Amino acid sequence: MVPGMNTLVALADPRRRAILDVLRGGEHAVNDLVGTLGLTQPEVSKHLRALRQAELVKVRIAGPWRFYRLAPEPLRELDAWLAPYRELWQRSLDRLERHLDELPE
Repeated sequence: MVPGMNTLVALADPRRRAILDVLRGGEHAVNDLVGTLGLTQPEVSKHLRALRQAELVKVRIAGPWRFYRLAPEPLRELDAWLAPYRELWQRSLDRLERHLDELPE
């Protein structure tokens, strides 16, 4: 199964990837992300909206605060889609290693 285009588009932006990197450590409030990433609150909110639309993050609302956490399923789908390509690269690297081993020193 090919991952959704929203997943790939969302991951194309380095700031969104940075947000996901922070969320790997667990749930964070928007203000935590602002402080950690050095982005403005509107920038973080904009990127979180795109990540939510791509279903890469989930939000928990507690009073006036919003807490975000990683939603791994789209990443699992992307990983599964990339697996044959990794295998192809691994075979190519194995052939290169064998070739280099055969070269005279």
